[in-house]
Amino acid sequence: MPQLISNTERHQILELIKHEVTPAVGCTEPIAVALAVAKAAQLLDGIPEQLELFLSANVLKNAMGVGIPGTGMSGLPIAIAMGAIVAKPELGLEILKDLSAESIAMGKELVSTKFFQLNLKEDIDEKLYIQVIGHLNSHRAEVIISKDHTRFSFLQYDDEVLLKIDEAKLLREKASTLQLSFDKVYAFALETPLSDIEFIIKTVELNKAAAQESLKGTYGHSVAHTLANGMMGNTVFTRMLSVTAAACDARMAGALFPVMSNSGSGNQGIAATLPVSVFAEESGKSHEELIRALVLSHLMTIYMKQSLGRLSGLCGAVLAATGAACGITYLMGGSHIQIGYSVKNMIGNITGMICDGAKPSCALKVSNGVSTATLSALLAMDNKVVSDVEGIIDESVDKTILNLTKIGRDGMNETDRMVLEIMTSK
Repeated sequence: MPQLISNTERHQILELIKHEVTPAVGCTEPIAVALAVAKAAQLLDGIPEQLELFLSANVLKNAMGVGIPGTGMSGLPIAIAMGAIVAKPELGLEILKDLSAESIAMGKELVSTKFFQLNLKEDIDEKLYIQVIGHLNSHRAEVIISKDHTRFSFLQYDDEVLLKIDEAKLLREKASTLQLSFDKVYAFALETPLSDIEFIIKTVELNKAAAQESLKGTYGHSVAHTLANGMMGNTVFTRMLSVTAAACDARMAGALFPVMSNSGSGNQGIAATLPVSVFAEESGKSHEELIRALVLSHLMTIYMKQSLGRLSGLCGAVLAATGAACGITYLMGGSHIQIGYSVKNMIGNITGMICDGAKPSCALKVSNGVSTATLSALLAMDNKVVSDVEGIIDESVDKTILNLTKIGRDGMNETDRMVLEIMTSK
C-alpha cells in the first residue's frame, strides 16, 4: 500500500496544485512573451519605440505557428504588439483576455512598423527564457522571464536593478522542498478530505465551456467535428476524444476564451481534465469519484512535469494523457497497482512523440494521447502491463517515469534543435 503523507506535505501539495493549475487565455509561450513585453511597457510608461527580444529555442518554437487570442493572427509579432499596447502584466497568463477592436487594430498597425527585433538566445541551458529590452524617450527597460511562464527573474529600469533572483540559491532551496512520488500522488488523491480538493472542479467548468464554445464554430483543423461525424461510432470513447479535441482546436486557433492549464500548458490542462470528466459523466460516477480522479490526473501530470521541465522536445500531451490514464483507471475501479500499470502502458506506447511547436495540429496529438490513455486503462483493468524487460519500463513506476522524462529532457535535445531548424528554414 502507498505510504501515508503528513499534514505538512498535504498542505504543500495543495498549494502546488493551486499554483500549477491556473486559467490561461491563448498558448502560454506567446502569451508569456506578451507578458514580458507588457512589463517592459509598464516600466517605460508607454509603448516602446524599439524592442529587442531574445528567446530560448523552445519558446520560439512554441510561439511561431499558434493563433493569438482575438486577433485573427498567428505568431509572435502580433503577440508582442498586443503586449506592448495592453501593458497590464498583473493579468498574468490572461493578459489578452479583454482585447477591444480598437486595440487589435492598433496592434496590427504596430506590427507593420516592425518596431521589434527577434533573436534566438543561444548561450543558455534554460529552455524557458524570455528577455525583452525596450527603449522609449531615452529610457531603457529590461525584463527577463525564466523557468516559469509568469516568473520575472530580472527587472531593470535605466541603471536601477529592480529585481534580480539568485538562481543558485533557489536551486539549493529546491533540493530540500517537497518531493513527489507515485505513491504520494495516489495517497493524496484518495485520502485528502473532499472539501480541501473540490476546487479542482473548476478545471471541468472552464475546459468544458471552452469545448462547448468550440463545437459551435470551426476552429483549426476541426478535429472534434471529424471525430463526431459518426464514422467512428458514437460511444463514450469517441465523445472523450471529441470533447478534448474541441477545447484544443479552439485554443490553438486563438479563440478568446480561457482554459485551465497545468504546469504552464493549456493543452496539458485540457488533456488532464476532459477525458476524465467525460468518462465520469458518461459512466454515472459520483461527484467525489470525479473530484478524486481529477486530482489524481492533474497531480500525476505535475509530478511528471517536475522531472521533465516546463518545455522540452517531448510533447506534453504524453504526460497529461498519462495523468488522464490514471484518473480513468481509478474511475473504472482500478487499484493502486492497476493505476501503476496504466502509467507503464502509456510510457511503453507513445514515448518519443515530438513537440514541434504549438499549432492547430496539436489537437491531433492530444486526441492520440486520450486514445492511448483509454487503451492503457483498459489493459490495466485486465491486469495487462508492459513489463520491465520491455524497452524503458522499470519494475518501479517512479523509475519508469524518470526514464521517460530523462529521454524528453536530455535525450531529445538534438531532436529539439533539428525541429527548430526545420521550422525556421521553411
